[in-house]
Amino acid sequence: MVAPPDNDVLWARALHYTHSDGSPALSGVSLGVRQGEILAVSGPSGSGKTTLLRCLSGLVRVRSGEVWFNSGPVHTLGPLARERLRRDRFGWIDPAPVLVPELNVWENTALPLMLRGISRRRAKTAALEWLERLDVGDHARKRPHRLRQAERQRVCIARALAPGPTVLFADEPTAPLHRADRAHVLRTLTTAARSHGITVVLATHDAETAALADRTVALLDGRCVKTLHLPPVGDSGGTEGRTACSLSV
Repeated sequence: MVAPPDNDVLWARALHYTHSDGSPALSGVSLGVRQGEILAVSGPSGSGKTTLLRCLSGLVRVRSGEVWFNSGPVHTLGPLARERLRRDRFGWIDPAPVLVPELNVWENTALPLMLRGISRRRAKTAALEWLERLDVGDHARKRPHRLRQAERQRVCIARALAPGPTVLFADEPTAPLHRADRAHVLRTLTTAARSHGITVVLATHDAETAALADRTVALLDGRCVKTLHLPPVGDSGGTEGRTACSLSV
């Protein structure tokens, strides 16, 4: 077992994962993600983007390889420990909006905070703040069935951001949104991440979405095919950077 670099909040080495039907999903993927970085994982459907995010976040256990978070091993944790890690340190956004139908919008947004033991009043305040940022504050008392799909997705994004996760995993987060909505939500997501020091791992097949990231790792058939380095925001210098993904073509 090799210790990860100190400046990586997430680090993975030689990840392999196979679907239940025996088909390979990841074949030797290695990468590192720095604190506060926005990393886009790009590639066509079936390339392994979602599986990679699920392995990095502990949603599934890798078949072989290592995943580290803040210098602690994720790949050796049991199911309960991985669940606590996801609840306390990670946020997740799915491609399709999924909300609790019995709860109204602000209650859905505040739910992760209350599960952490935050008081209902404080959780509601944080939830309303993020709902306003995402332009759905006026729907705070509505039930999910009264919202359009794009509005429900905004609520899901607010729910993921409200607890202030260390790492936010976003799996095609703007897939159900129209182009104008997509641009606004992505600006809100990236601005919030940078202002709050949140690390984002973003799976996308959309080039415009990937362009908002600091760096892009491309997958094809479960393998890294290239890494693109972009200068930090506000840096007019060159694009020199470290290699973050093993070349496997």
